[in-house]
Amino acid sequence: MNPVRYRLLGTTQALRPDGTAVPVGGARLRALLTVLALRAGRTVPALVLVDEVWGADPPADAAGALQALIGRLRRALGAGAVASADGGYRLAAAPDDIDLTRFDRLTA
Repeated sequence: MNPVRYRLLGTTQALRPDGTAVPVGGARLRALLTVLALRAGRTVPALVLVDEVWGADPPADAAGALQALIGRLRRALGAGAVASADGGYRLAAAPDDIDLTRFDRLTA
């Protein structure tokens, strides 16, 4: 099975193997995907995700809001796309699945 590809150069997008866009609606959901994709394959602590997604104005129940957002992202991308690990979350993607990482590698 071919992986989902992620575009960070320009508007954040997720693309199915056939090239069609996966609907990733909402600024916070796209922000979450961006933060995870910038660190693809590595666990991002929940506190870092809350800070990156909500900035200086996190919700009262930040942990619950983050879990809800992760749930929405999993529904959009597939359950296995975002893994829970060691107090955070990890985007299950290879470096070349992210356009920015691939660009960096090809221009190096």
